[in-house]
Amino acid sequence: MPELPEVHTTASMLHTLIVGHTISDIWTDYASPYHRGKDNIKDPTFFRAMKKLVIQSTVVSVHRRAKNVLIELSSGHTLLVHMKMTGHLLYGTYQRNAKFKVQNAKVTHVKKPSDSESWRAVAPEILKDPFNQFLHFVISFENGKHLALSDMRKFAKVTLINTKTLYASEHLKHTGPEPLEKTFSFADFAARLAIASRGKIKQVLMDPYIIAGIGNIYSDEILWAAGVHPLSTVSKIPLSSLKKMFRSMKEVLAKGIDFGGDSTSDYRNPLGEHGKFHYHHKAYRETGKKCPKKGCTGTISKIKMNSRHAHFCSKHQTLYN
Repeated sequence: MPELPEVHTTASMLHTLIVGHTISDIWTDYASPYHRGKDNIKDPTFFRAMKKLVIQSTVVSVHRRAKNVLIELSSGHTLLVHMKMTGHLLYGTYQRNAKFKVQNAKVTHVKKPSDSESWRAVAPEILKDPFNQFLHFVISFENGKHLALSDMRKFAKVTLINTKTLYASEHLKHTGPEPLEKTFSFADFAARLAIASRGKIKQVLMDPYIIAGIGNIYSDEILWAAGVHPLSTVSKIPLSSLKKMFRSMKEVLAKGIDFGGDSTSDYRNPLGEHGKFHYHHKAYRETGKKCPKKGCTGTISKIKMNSRHAHFCSKHQTLYN
């Protein structure tokens, strides 16, 4: 799943690419009976209402909150996109293709939108990467360009919210503080962790209601840098180690942004390019390798924590329990 650095990279690039452009159309083939009556585009009724509100709106700004990309429109609404497990937003030129069916020896257009249309990338060439071909939501702009959501597993969320009530909406109001905000101090960090004092530190760092934007990759890297074992109980971690973790969190997330995110899995930036952070892992998916910490004789190990894996050094990461 794209984490804070990947979502930050996406939002920053889109702010440069699409602000000032006007939406001429939107399309989706998302449609699920499990989402009927819900406020996202997987409910066809919601999508039709949303379409009327966003067409002819101009993009005012693009920014990030937690793992959400927020596209503010001149209509007074904001498009919220959560890319979930395998989603990423792409900007370029796409071509809309109608599919056909044979009926009584005659070729006819299929009229049901979800069955009748698909999109293919035209330019730039990198958008034709196989990882970029799972297109389920497309915004068309007046300049002939498109913003497309590639989402292989179809878990992504797209909704439209009144901008005035955006941060009070169910989609954002329970989200924890931003770890890279200058006002987010060590005292704030310690207080947030204390909410789940009996929890295991890796899982607590990944809880979006505790702190926003940290997932599997960056929690491993933060704990490796701080020398704290992922199974450590929050309340047992000494003050000195908590301070190391706070500094590591700031440094690791900033480094992730500097390298344009992590493309270990599906993530691509809006121009279809890979991030580079995965070339700088110290622990995540480095199982069996010698720990890269200077002077450490440990090996990177892997354990399962619920449905996720934690990667850590067997030597210098201390278990506090």
